[in-house]
Amino acid sequence: MAGVDILASAFSGANAAFIADLYARWVENPASVDPSFADLFSALNDEARAVLEDATGASWAPRKFLVDAEPAPARPAAASPEAARAAALDSIRALMLIRSYRVRGHLEAHLDPLGLQVPKPHPELDPATYGFTEADLDRPIFIDFVLGRETATIREILSIVRASYCGSIGVEFMHIQDPDQKSWIQRRIEGAPWLGGFDAAARTKILRELTEAEGFEAFCQRRYVGTKRFGLEGGEVTIPAMHAIIETAAAAGVNEIAIGMPHRGRLNTLVNVVKKPFTAVFSEFGGESFKPDDVQGSGDVKYHLGTSVDVEMAGH
Repeated sequence: MAGVDILASAFSGANAAFIADLYARWVENPASVDPSFADLFSALNDEARAVLEDATGASWAPRKFLVDAEPAPARPAAASPEAARAAALDSIRALMLIRSYRVRGHLEAHLDPLGLQVPKPHPELDPATYGFTEADLDRPIFIDFVLGRETATIREILSIVRASYCGSIGVEFMHIQDPDQKSWIQRRIEGAPWLGGFDAAARTKILRELTEAEGFEAFCQRRYVGTKRFGLEGGEVTIPAMHAIIETAAAAGVNEIAIGMPHRGRLNTLVNVVKKPFTAVFSEFGGESFKPDDVQGSGDVKYHLGTSVDVEMAGH
């Protein structure tokens, strides 16, 4: 689960279940919990309360309090109320920090390859906003395998989330309503797996496909100034992405793919993905058909013209 759901996942251990349980009791009757925890829960802001509300389940679902059922094991005997409160507060604040990077991290992403535009610091990405000082940066905090670790220091957390969300790739996905979709993106972003996900050959292939896409757009811009063509400038990554989709589908046994393209990027896809001959494309730009008896599309504008091709990949 992503967003608030992944924060809730930190409350699945014994101590965590105890804390979430206490919060559910406090919501129904504030006087039913230890005063130290009552003070903690009442001091939480809306974001932190959302974490614990999700951990305790739906508001309309029947409550089954672990504290009533199993008072002894739910709370470690060695932990004082003050220590448990401090540990719980640390965990909640650390998870709030992680969630803030999932929501706002792209605002500090370094998207300018020349480094001329330096993103401004955002207060929600500052550990101090959550009460952490320089003295707290190397203290282990329980996060229950969020980010893949049971415990982590604030310094370690920052290293992971900044590499994931504030590097040269910006990602914004927390607005997505489907939890599975959010989780799919999150698993491929956190920990910056792309840093070691491609060998030299794969990187060279991606660079070549990007160069081909950009080169085609640059030529059309110079040669056919003013011609309506719905170029792909700024979205050249579409071409290697399309290649990856087709190769993955072919490897899975797909034998036929129909591409229903939008206007934007259609010509680039025809040339660099479907391998329509340059001669055909530029002949059509000149007002003539490359194969008059075999034109697909209405022919009224260049980007309505289509093509088909047979290719072999992955043994298919």
